[in-house]
Amino acid sequence: MSGAPRLSAIDVFRGLTILEVVAHHTTGVALRYVTGGSLLHEVLIYINRILHFAVPAFVFLSCVVLTNSLLKKFTPGRYYWRRLTRGGWPYLLWSGLYMLWYVWTGQRPPETLTSPERWWFYLANGKASYHLYFLLVALQVYLILPLLLPLARRRPYITLALLGGAALQFGAYLLNREVLHLTFPASTALWYVLPIVLGVAVGARFADFPEWWRTRRRKFLPLLAVSFVAYLPPAVAAMKGEPVNTLNYNLSSWLFTSLMAVALLGLAYRLHRSGPKFLRTGLGLLGTVSLQIYLLHPALLQALERWWSPSGGSPAQLVGQMLCYGVIATLLPAVVGRLLLRTPLSVALFGR
Repeated sequence: MSGAPRLSAIDVFRGLTILEVVAHHTTGVALRYVTGGSLLHEVLIYINRILHFAVPAFVFLSCVVLTNSLLKKFTPGRYYWRRLTRGGWPYLLWSGLYMLWYVWTGQRPPETLTSPERWWFYLANGKASYHLYFLLVALQVYLILPLLLPLARRRPYITLALLGGAALQFGAYLLNREVLHLTFPASTALWYVLPIVLGVAVGARFADFPEWWRTRRRKFLPLLAVSFVAYLPPAVAAMKGEPVNTLNYNLSSWLFTSLMAVALLGLAYRLHRSGPKFLRTGLGLLGTVSLQIYLLHPALLQALERWWSPSGGSPAQLVGQMLCYGVIATLLPAVVGRLLLRTPLSVALFGR
């Protein structure tokens, strides 16, 4: 077994979350081919909104892992160079590749490639493709995380971080509403204050988290359930184009997605410790190439939609086809990522 990968609970977390990403985007494709108001349409909307926590979860995990690492040793030059090569370079490269992809597939006019204004718009807002804004948010988190080390060194209690982070997140909402008026606030770290603060707190107490989760989950999970009940109705209404109270929607969304991230980490530890071997190994392997899956799967879903259109079939056929879409969009990038791992081409394409 000398060649077997050493998988961690963090890898399992990444595996769980990347499956959520692909499932979320696959249901988005399916909704374009379902009759509005039908039972399947309603079910897909609910599934899509439930599976809408990936970006806060990945932001939370980045803060956990980096805070734990930086508390052991922080060398500014090395830290920022690794963040630039592992985050900045993939963001720029894949923004350019997706701009070419959208023109080649006819989704955007060729003029977008020669317009400096469009290039700036896409890069400044993470809009070269609908999923790339996460990498832009991650870059901002990388920049500000060292500034939070004084807080991390105080090893704040996770429960207090939840309360304080929620208050700061509300303040960020008011700041944007009254002063900043950002066009795309979800493309900024401002929109993820709560998962950032929670991630710093968990990262500062990383070794203690499994025990904290074991003793606190019976109180934590009911809070997660309450936040879910508060979040889902306005989230579904917003997706249907119905009017919603934006404050209620955003606050419930922040609370649900952030608590879900913490719960996922607790689940990842449980699976890594005592879950079925095939499950924890499979999730862990997916987690080791989660970035590759994240970057490649939207193009694969769009290609499948063009070459194997789901229109004209029965609801059962559509569901089966969407399951195939999801499996292909997950496994193909995973295989490519694993084959290229630790090669110069992998570094050139994915920064690692």
